[in-house]
Amino acid sequence: MSSPLRSPIRNDADARALEQTPLDDLLTATNAFDAIRQRAEQDPDNIALKFLVPGDVEAPPRDISFGEFMAGCYQTANMFHDHGLRPGEVVSFLLPLCEEAYCTIVGGEAAGIVNAVNPMLEDWQIVKILKAANTKILVAAGPELSAEIWDKVAALRAELPELAVTFRVGAGPVVDGVEPFTETRAGYPNDHLISGRQIQPGETASYFHTGGTTGTPKLAQHTHYMQATQIWSTGQAIDYGPDDSLTTGLPLFHIGGSIVCGIVPLAHGTTLVVVSPAGFRDPTTVRDMWQIVHHHRITILGTVPTVFGALLNSPLGNADISSVRHGFTGGAPLPTEVGRALIKTMGKPLLEGYGMTETTSFVTMLPRNGEPAVGSAGIVVPHCKVRTVELDADGEVLRDCDVDEIGVVIMGGPGVTPGYVQEQYNEGALMADGWLNSGDLGRFDSKGLLWLTGRAKDLIIRGGHNIDPAVIEETLHQHPAVELAAAIGKPDSYAGELPIAYVQLKPGAEASADELQAFAREHIPERAANPANLFLLDEMPQTAVGKIFKPALRWDAIERVFTELLAPVAEAAGVEINVSAGASDIHGTLVNVAVADANTGDDLISKIDEVLSPFTVKYQISNINLILL
Repeated sequence: MSSPLRSPIRNDADARALEQTPLDDLLTATNAFDAIRQRAEQDPDNIALKFLVPGDVEAPPRDISFGEFMAGCYQTANMFHDHGLRPGEVVSFLLPLCEEAYCTIVGGEAAGIVNAVNPMLEDWQIVKILKAANTKILVAAGPELSAEIWDKVAALRAELPELAVTFRVGAGPVVDGVEPFTETRAGYPNDHLISGRQIQPGETASYFHTGGTTGTPKLAQHTHYMQATQIWSTGQAIDYGPDDSLTTGLPLFHIGGSIVCGIVPLAHGTTLVVVSPAGFRDPTTVRDMWQIVHHHRITILGTVPTVFGALLNSPLGNADISSVRHGFTGGAPLPTEVGRALIKTMGKPLLEGYGMTETTSFVTMLPRNGEPAVGSAGIVVPHCKVRTVELDADGEVLRDCDVDEIGVVIMGGPGVTPGYVQEQYNEGALMADGWLNSGDLGRFDSKGLLWLTGRAKDLIIRGGHNIDPAVIEETLHQHPAVELAAAIGKPDSYAGELPIAYVQLKPGAEASADELQAFAREHIPERAANPANLFLLDEMPQTAVGKIFKPALRWDAIERVFTELLAPVAEAAGVEINVSAGASDIHGTLVNVAVADANTGDDLISKIDEVLSPFTVKYQISNINLILL
């Protein structure tokens, strides 16, 4: 089923050979709208989107052809334009996985700039994102589609008087300033842009927010040319074609959902099989995935590592998965044991890739026709640039690292963002000559394969000794009862940090914290990396795209440490002291030390200060902000 236009990529030499042809000679279009339009004109009857009924594998899906989809994109673009959206102006959306969301992405980029927003963020964060983007038009799910989203929209609209209009997807109340998306769109032409716009490659196509665990998320800019180049590069790496069908369930506010599993496969004529409006977050999705592959003859199985890990606990049963050509994953490191088990289950290659919001899509991926290298992030994707380097104290490149020497991973090439909307975030991230500092650590081996070794800011620093959390995590993943493992540093007044671990067991598995801690100590080669504590969790905290949410674990660790240290103080004073840690827009992390006594005096405050002052974590007592350096 592979496209005959695809060249085999067996190794790094094959990827570099493809770069002998200039990139501009390989592009069929310089923007996603035109790339998908060309595909729709070539094969209008092929299915672009297939929406499944959650929990009912055998139910007839809702199919939308490429011709129908492109007509909807034209109408969406024209509707936005008629309501005042111009190039350089922003339409933001808060939507689950639905046809209107995909049309908003593609059609919105033909009219202006598209800003997809995570509806699960706190209201204040959503408002800040919409304001930072200077949003002119908002598209949001109505109460019929998502009561949770609509409740947030109703609250935030009052704080956004600059909105020209809000389009409601799905049924809902008649409200001033709100128009029904579907009914309004139907009145516009479906075969041309009424603006007559000729999209320029260097114009901004979209914003994607990233980070934000400690305040307002950064808005990374994508140009039309960035997306066009990654349509070709990622298309080559994954080998999308018009005979393929791809499982998709990643949210559209993430490049995995919008780009890697969105506009890129659509531009290659691949059918997107949308597993649920909630995507992979719907519990029936993982349960039914092998049957979905069977019934819809999926050829490419793509998702994040946490979902793949959960799939191993879902029996194949009578599912015939022979249609799968390969799987791919990214967004977070895949535990090696999980990767090997998946390859054995599928009997097909599993491609691991690496990229960032700021690079549009993947910049490295395992060669799809090459030898397995479980645990590697792969070779550099054709026409992308990746280096490992040593940086000086100012973040400038001193030299490139040698083979197998660990260094900071930096990325370059046409897929790298020109910068963040908020200028203050550009310093330290964007380097000279358009290179981007990933903040990740890695090494290239003699075959050109990138091996990620950790994240610079995730290092556990124990008394000046750097510990890579991956050493602990990979060891724990070797235990047969462990499904997910995460290692962080807990605050320690002497060592600065001590390594600890959190574990989620496989369904039905049994293992005690003491047993797993002993297993780790027996198998971790570095004594300093042995976890000081190990905690079992019913469910590991995860982001909306399936990454382990380590900030929540760090907050839990801080709470445990501070609570234990303050217990004698509370007992002596005869009061209750509650400790809670979380994100702060100012400090990154802020700890609230709440004393359950209206008469909290200076003496008690002094005793709390005495206990907590050795730590660098910012904290406050009652309503008194104490900023400790």
